[in-house]
Amino acid sequence: MPRVERIEYEDAFYHVMNRGRERGRIKLFKSDDDFKVFVKTLKETVERFGVIIHAYCLMTNHYHLLIQTPKANISRAMRHLNGVYTQRYNQSNHSDGPIFRGRFKSIIVDCDAYLLQLTRYIHRNPIETRKPMVKKLEDYTWSSYPAYINQVKSPEWLSTELTHQMLGAKQRYYGYAKYIAMGNSEQMTKFYGKGNVASIIGDKDFSTWFRDEKIPEVKANLKVRQTIAYGLSISEIVKYTAQYFGQSVKEIKQLKKGRNSQSKTRNMAIYLCQELGDHKLKAIGQFFGFGHSGSVSYVTSTMRRQLSTEKELNAGVKNVVAYIINNAT
Repeated sequence: MPRVERIEYEDAFYHVMNRGRERGRIKLFKSDDDFKVFVKTLKETVERFGVIIHAYCLMTNHYHLLIQTPKANISRAMRHLNGVYTQRYNQSNHSDGPIFRGRFKSIIVDCDAYLLQLTRYIHRNPIETRKPMVKKLEDYTWSSYPAYINQVKSPEWLSTELTHQMLGAKQRYYGYAKYIAMGNSEQMTKFYGKGNVASIIGDKDFSTWFRDEKIPEVKANLKVRQTIAYGLSISEIVKYTAQYFGQSVKEIKQLKKGRNSQSKTRNMAIYLCQELGDHKLKAIGQFFGFGHSGSVSYVTSTMRRQLSTEKELNAGVKNVVAYIINNAT
């Protein structure tokens, strides 16, 4: 069966879920350390891809995330999250191979009509199971609920403001706890109670807008985006980067230590091979002659840190990307 293309657009909201292999019989989290590693990886995903986490809940064999994507990049963000967590899980548990049952499930969410209800559905997971995992929901550590009621300090990468604003309670923490205690609405229970959950949850106006306007718009732009970014080979990205800086491909492929112009160009080319072309670390490493893909990861991580503080470098990257796009099409 052909893979269905996900609908991605700027500032879309998604309810994302995934389970362990063998219909969830494989545990995704065997210990507190596994939970901590996933949360750490989630934080890194937010920092790298600019997604916004509005709520999360990690269960033993599955997880729930409520994600907003300002950059229309849910697939790339989730591929990173699931892929990196799988590597770390296998390393710490001395195992090998996939741990998830397959592609993650994502549901497009009508923010105005369902964001508030959906955070409640996600946060109530630990007590909505056949055998509740805790007596009091606030005692469950591995969800964003304790932060929502101010029981623990909210991490910087978790966004609670929008949900609290929608609730409109004067005492936001007490008000949210009271809202959660009311239980899931019949509508939400019915929606998620079906075996095959629909790919969108929204009111009639949102569903019509999504079907008649957003889907055609996204599909019309998809081919262009793929041609511009994902269709570019590593050699093409490196060629155009070299051209922009007036250097040869041979020059920037050579490993140069220090902060000379060639090493700066090389590092930018490596970064763009991953960020713009979405190429794997191993393939990038082979092209540049690295002995280990970890060296590529070090370069791209360093670039991202520098981009977060250096305005001149940020502007330079944007100019190179524009040059690549203009010359590749």
